[in-house]
Amino acid sequence: MVGAIAAWNLLWERRPEPRRGPRPTLTLDAIAAAGIEIADADGLAAVTMQRVAERLGVTKMALYRYVPGKVELVALMTDHAMGEPPRPAGPPAGWRERLDAWARELLDRFLAHPWTLEATVGPRALGPNEVGWLEQVTDALTGTGLTGPEMLDVAVTLIGHVRAIAQQASAVPVDAPERTMGEALTALLSGREERYPTFAAALAGRDGRGRAFDFGLSCILDGVAALAGRRGQERG
Repeated sequence: MVGAIAAWNLLWERRPEPRRGPRPTLTLDAIAAAGIEIADADGLAAVTMQRVAERLGVTKMALYRYVPGKVELVALMTDHAMGEPPRPAGPPAGWRERLDAWARELLDRFLAHPWTLEATVGPRALGPNEVGWLEQVTDALTGTGLTGPEMLDVAVTLIGHVRAIAQQASAVPVDAPERTMGEALTALLSGREERYPTFAAALAGRDGRGRAFDFGLSCILDGVAALAGRRGQERG
């Protein structure tokens, strides 16, 4: 609990420059970037205060002047790695187009930094960037007739779908031979079609391209559109 409070303060409160003592030689941005480099290369477990301090060329005790501990460090890294949410470009788009682009960009961020999947579970401190991602969802859905709680449920549902796809993609080793799950299952069911007839038939109809992300996203947005339509009828 203490770590969570400290993380909230680190993410949201501007720290005044000390009037006495040595002037700060590091920035929170530089500290976050050093931690991200380690996590991207070796995973979240490899991130320690000692390793980050070494990468920055300072002592671990010097690093503690800026970040109280690893909980706060990971919170800082996560908010920086996720970055600012995508902003609508060009003429205003409809809510569906905005949420489609939002989900695809979120997937890209998770895939760029797979360790964030581990860092973004359970009760924790959310930083300004992460809250900004949620703001984009509620802003896109404003005017659709959905209630505030429904807008938040849409955000949670979209995040869950994106995370599921990102986790599957991140679990495949970079040097693993390229073979889709569909291909593996087709080989497994060869000679066993009578036991699993409908599943084997469904696999036979695949064209080899993974469409789970697009399909799931489309279904979610179709559901949101249906709900918005019902809300419009209720208002009418």
